[in-house]
Amino acid sequence: MNKLTSLIISFICIAIAGCQQTAEQKAQNTNTSKQKAPNIIFILTDDLGYGDLGILFQNERKKAGKPYFQTPHLDRLAQEGMLITRHYVPAPVCAPSRASLMLGLHQGHANIRNNQFDKALADNHTIATVLKKAGYATGLVGKWGLQGLNGNSPQTWEAYPTKRGFDYFLGYVRHKDGHNHYPAHQALERPPVELYQNNEEISSQLKGVYTTDLFTAAAKKWIMEKEQSTPDQPFFLYLAYDTPHAGLQIASSPYPEGGGVKGGVQWTDEKGKFINTVTDTVDTYIHPDYASQNWPEVQKRFASMVRRIDDGVGDIVQLLQDLNIDEETLIVFTSDNGPHKESYGYGEYDPVFFDSYGPMDGIKRDVWEGGIRVPTFVRWPKRIAANASNDTPSGFHDWLSTFAQLAGIPAPANTDGVSLLPLLTGKGNQQPGTVYIEYKVDGKTPEYEVFHASHKGQPHGEMQVIYMDGYKGIRTNIESPGDNFQIYDTKADAKETKNLAGTSMYFTRLQNRMKSRVLQLRRPDTSAVRPYDNLPVPALDSVSDLGNGLQYQVLEMATPWTPNLASLEVKPAQAGITPELNLNIRTREEDIVIEYTGVVKVPQTGEYTFYLQTDRGAVLRLHNATLLDADKNYQSGKEVVAVILLEKGYHPITLTYARGKKGTPLLQLQWSGPGIARQSIGSPQLFHQNKQAKAGL
Repeated sequence: MNKLTSLIISFICIAIAGCQQTAEQKAQNTNTSKQKAPNIIFILTDDLGYGDLGILFQNERKKAGKPYFQTPHLDRLAQEGMLITRHYVPAPVCAPSRASLMLGLHQGHANIRNNQFDKALADNHTIATVLKKAGYATGLVGKWGLQGLNGNSPQTWEAYPTKRGFDYFLGYVRHKDGHNHYPAHQALERPPVELYQNNEEISSQLKGVYTTDLFTAAAKKWIMEKEQSTPDQPFFLYLAYDTPHAGLQIASSPYPEGGGVKGGVQWTDEKGKFINTVTDTVDTYIHPDYASQNWPEVQKRFASMVRRIDDGVGDIVQLLQDLNIDEETLIVFTSDNGPHKESYGYGEYDPVFFDSYGPMDGIKRDVWEGGIRVPTFVRWPKRIAANASNDTPSGFHDWLSTFAQLAGIPAPANTDGVSLLPLLTGKGNQQPGTVYIEYKVDGKTPEYEVFHASHKGQPHGEMQVIYMDGYKGIRTNIESPGDNFQIYDTKADAKETKNLAGTSMYFTRLQNRMKSRVLQLRRPDTSAVRPYDNLPVPALDSVSDLGNGLQYQVLEMATPWTPNLASLEVKPAQAGITPELNLNIRTREEDIVIEYTGVVKVPQTGEYTFYLQTDRGAVLRLHNATLLDADKNYQSGKEVVAVILLEKGYHPITLTYARGKKGTPLLQLQWSGPGIARQSIGSPQLFHQNKQAKAGL
């Protein structure tokens, strides 16, 4: 008897036992089910363009009589939930996008930027560590690429997935390994590669195994085993397909009929046949819907790759239904950047044949909409309305806060994202989010005929995107920190053909606000130097009705880390004004959180050094930049230091302090700068505004 048969029998036994439960037991289970946090499956595809979903663009091509491919399962699932039609990646290439996703930080804060493939993900809060703390089982199946440049094994890689919050891992560790979709075989331009399951390298067992099928089968197996062993525990599955990224390899056989527990792809774990789609040949199966089409071979391959993902996702949803957990599972489906133009040995390939960028311009590595706006839908039966759509700009770094709220746990104070749960469910007030992108790469935007003349051949170089007031500001090939943004209304002009910069006084002011904003929400990184790194952070344009001291609020609560209070709906035990960072305002000795907010007066433009010490955890944000992070892995009493260039004037600050049960209460914030010897920041420099300033404090 193989493992799959044994697992199915176990589920039948569980079902029979369930039928024999008493009414009281059923009522108890119902109550437990209501209290249980939802399962979360985050499905990330690799290089799938906005236009590569039928529901977003391919179905329109069909109506127009143009070549098209189908995504029937994905279309149905999107219709059963909400399409988020202006969802943005943090950068138009995979490594920084995946890092920002995991950390809940945009590219102004994440430690992996530009093309820093395989760099170690920072040892800070991740989606997995946050959900694990909330009681979730956590699994990663698919591509990682954030393990660290040093080491060659799970034991020696600094940021192996199981060291960043995942209980289980099966997939590719190295970035480039994910470019061969048959790990045990030589590809046209790729050698056999390594693939790991937890601490074991298993590629030698994967003869004939196509990774799209393998990752689907592994995801199903993990979910089934999890539901069999701990059905009352919610799970988080990060399913990161390595397709349809090139090489343009395809499966070897038709997708097995059915899906779920009994059908679809299955993990057999048999010697010589790891999953049930293994055949004697590899890389041969063109989907029959495309085999007879008069298309180039590379386009048939690409369409077949996308269809295989579609079948896999449909298979997994059938499993959720078989296990009766579909309604308690939230699914996010998206992609890591815009469409690629590589084939890796299969011939000339470009995404123009199917307009994979949709109604926009730009591909992977561009910051035009086609490179950064990705196909995204969220499905949660009976919680998210069917046939819904929302065009509010949002980004990858919002998912950590969203999932934290779902799990009933506060988001960490360092996160840049906001919870999208109000947007998705229509319940509660949606906080405004931040969409911010920075990226540097050589090359140019392709000169595709359908692209707007102003975009064709546009050099990349240093690039930057900021959304403000719903408008997109974009700078490419930045040579001077004073270079202007082009400004577009991407809701009405997705192709970015009408530059609104300078067309009215409003857009002139918006230009200046954008230039200030991008300096106020980021921190320089010496591994990715930008032209604007050495500009002082602008002060607020105007302030009024200032009072001495900071506003504060005290919350009586135990927290696993220093929390982002904006993510909580908890009434403070006490609130008021304090002339300085005074811990005497605490309402009890243990398990409290204090948030101080206000402005600090900077006497002259120059370089300032901030010093922070605390007993358990504290995070200081200046404007919207995280200046000091004394939270995860912080050692009590250790001094953390940051240097920043500040413009003369008033700068908003938020200092969040969290105390547990250990140690002596301690919170000390000092600074030094032009004409200021190191000293505590006190009442002469700290103010609060009695009314909201027009500048948006």
